[in-house]
Amino acid sequence: MVANLLAFLRASGFGQWGRRGWERVSGPAQLRMGTQNTRTPIRTAATVVVEPAGRVCWDEPVRIAVRGLAPEQPVALRASLRDEKGALFRAHARYRADARGQLDLQRAPALGGSFSGLEPMGLLWALQPDKPFWRLVKRDVQTPFALELEVLDGHEPAGPDGGRVLARAVHERHFMAAGVRRVPVREGRVRATLFLPPEPGPYPGIVDMFGVGGGLLEYRASLLAGKGFAVMALAYYNYDDLPKGMDAMHMEYFEEALNFLRSHPEVKGPGIGLLGHSKGGELGLAVTSFLKGVTAAVIINGSVAAVGGTIYYKDESVPSVSLLRDKVKITKDGIMDVVEGLQSPLVEEKSFIPVERADTSFLFLVGQDDHNWKSEFYANEASKRLQAHGKEKPQIILYPEAGHYIEPPYFPLCRAGMHLLVGANILFGGEPRAHAVAQVDAWKQLQTFFHKHFSGKN
Repeated sequence: MVANLLAFLRASGFGQWGRRGWERVSGPAQLRMGTQNTRTPIRTAATVVVEPAGRVCWDEPVRIAVRGLAPEQPVALRASLRDEKGALFRAHARYRADARGQLDLQRAPALGGSFSGLEPMGLLWALQPDKPFWRLVKRDVQTPFALELEVLDGHEPAGPDGGRVLARAVHERHFMAAGVRRVPVREGRVRATLFLPPEPGPYPGIVDMFGVGGGLLEYRASLLAGKGFAVMALAYYNYDDLPKGMDAMHMEYFEEALNFLRSHPEVKGPGIGLLGHSKGGELGLAVTSFLKGVTAAVIINGSVAAVGGTIYYKDESVPSVSLLRDKVKITKDGIMDVVEGLQSPLVEEKSFIPVERADTSFLFLVGQDDHNWKSEFYANEASKRLQAHGKEKPQIILYPEAGHYIEPPYFPLCRAGMHLLVGANILFGGEPRAHAVAQVDAWKQLQTFFHKHFSGKN
């Protein structure tokens, strides 16, 4: 089904919150963030307000407002953030204060810039890198990202340079809710990090896997642990002493990981959940096909065919589909579009992962503008095969104009970037606003799905 996302424009930073009273602020410029006031060297009456007070996680919306402006004063708001490698991301938008000299992004539409219209969290999801083809990734979840917010006088200096700064604030966005526990895992061959909610469990257990590039990305697992799950971010190649490449993926490794998580004293058995994106979604389908004990699986833009390497389990194997290099196109911007570059598993049937063996409830989250590969086709073919073998019909949610990297809410769209398997920058697809709305909904949907199949929080 095509997800109806209009309902979410009023929630999670895409619609108006309930009106709340604001204290009158006057005097020198201050940094007002909850209960802390820090003077800035700029001597104006303007003040930036970010609420709610206290620790805010990346996936949580905030309310941004400016007080102390002149009535109907034109201003520009500018946001900037540096990732852990020093890459700068920026967004800006033009606004006009109301008759009282106040500006509330929950009520005031942006008049242009990186986005327009009523977009309370636009300054975050519209961030774009100064360095082309650079994707925002959080590598150390124990430290926050610092988002700098600036108010500039007038509309014209709304770009990345220039403009008289009237007020400034720094807003920290965390990746671990207060009390969430981070436990490195090095058990047998398993290389992972387990995130546990603050209070003693047991909790529903979920294995979380990302895609091509390998390594160990923890930010989705760390955020999800704050929702009442025990989530294990699992590395499967190019990390520590794991294989450097993905030519061969052995299910025995994933079996060991499932057994470890299932036997953990703070994990509620007997079933385990699985969350996989891209290559992690492909491997998630393989895990549910060859291994037992996965009750529920969420596949985000995954492939139902083996891609880039052979999948093995005991004496069985699923070979990779062939590459169709003559089907690769170059966009007008000089970026490779590889969406037609893989042979269909309906043609090379041995590459089709045997999902009909799975005894798992599935949720497929699909970006309909995914140009990495044909995610919608793969989800539909998986559904057909499951139903043809008498298995439960999976839930499929389609997101129009959403691209490949469906992340937790408010991550900016990575429309094009380096694909390590291809060895070049490719088109990943997506339109910024539609993709941002899809991420908010997908994050809610996957939590609802897991809570449903694991009977909610402990």
